[in-house]
Amino acid sequence: MREMARKTARDFAEKRLKPNAAAWDEAEEIPGEFYREAAELGFLGMMVPDEFGGLGLDYASYAGAMEELARGAAAFQVGLTVHNSLVCGAILAAGNGDQKKRCLPKLASGEWIGAYCLSEPGAGTDAGSLKTAAVPAGDSYVLNGTKAWVTNGGFASLFLVFVSTDPARGNKGISCLLVERSIPGIHIGKKEKKLGIRASDTREVRFENCRVPKSALVGEENHGFKVAMQVLDRGRVAIAAQSVGIARAAFDEAVAYAQGREQFGRPIAQFQMIQMKIARMAMEIDAAKLLVDRAAGLLSAGLPCTKEASMAKLFASQTANRAAFDAIQIHGGNGYTREFPVERLYRDARITEIYEGTSEIQHLIIAREVLGSSKKPSSA
Repeated sequence: MREMARKTARDFAEKRLKPNAAAWDEAEEIPGEFYREAAELGFLGMMVPDEFGGLGLDYASYAGAMEELARGAAAFQVGLTVHNSLVCGAILAAGNGDQKKRCLPKLASGEWIGAYCLSEPGAGTDAGSLKTAAVPAGDSYVLNGTKAWVTNGGFASLFLVFVSTDPARGNKGISCLLVERSIPGIHIGKKEKKLGIRASDTREVRFENCRVPKSALVGEENHGFKVAMQVLDRGRVAIAAQSVGIARAAFDEAVAYAQGREQFGRPIAQFQMIQMKIARMAMEIDAAKLLVDRAAGLLSAGLPCTKEASMAKLFASQTANRAAFDAIQIHGGNGYTREFPVERLYRDARITEIYEGTSEIQHLIIAREVLGSSKKPSSA
């Protein structure tokens, strides 16, 4: 199943994503038909059990597919990552039976697209400082606040929203709500003008006196931060897979260009400095993929992987940025123009070191996990 999922994603990326990626980047938009095609192939419910209309695949199969899709168009793949890893993932991990029955079939079929609402204009890395509040009112919560950087925000049907239900407790007073687009009081902001993954729909979403039923609470009240951290491990592995996909795309372009471009009477691939860059790219991409495979394997087995997810995300995102940088260097002046894909890949790679936790935060998480485990008595 893992190879079948990867092959299906690779074929879709080669035939439908890669040929359109540059045009989408220019237009800063992806036509809805491509999301419908992805849904028909099962890409919107990859880890959703078949009883809810999904494919029921393990995380390793999913990560492999996300890598292939990102290789074709990272701006398209990131929307699927949010939908699968964060929204479907949260419902699977912490949702109750009714929430799974109501939401998962619609998400898996593509009838609904999911969006993840954690960050705010004043709360990014410090999620505990979020200001969006949900106040109890009978059998409902009244929701007020603004969320930032909401991927899929312009067309999502279901928002997974993290809110403060006990401000005095900081991140221990955060809850998680499923908010349907049809609820009055949801205001969608303008599309953000971004450096990279420009075709991905990223917006600010404002909630004004939204009355959300208490049945929309995911997990327990004031336990939402735990839900957020749980799915972020999954999200980080998916972004690591995205990073590998971007790096592979840059590598492929660099190799092809080096073999075809001639200077001083021979292909530039014969020059040692070019060979050094290509060798380093190949080595680091393989290493990044191994880290992703390890973390995805742990997730598939239901085992903790906070350290491994952060290692994969940190190294793979840095690899994507280095690979895209070197790919432009190999292309020379041509690489600085939009006529060649490496220019877009360079811009797309940059975000991988920022979202789902910056590289600086990944260093801190890895150090915390390593130093914390070093205090524990050895089992040997």
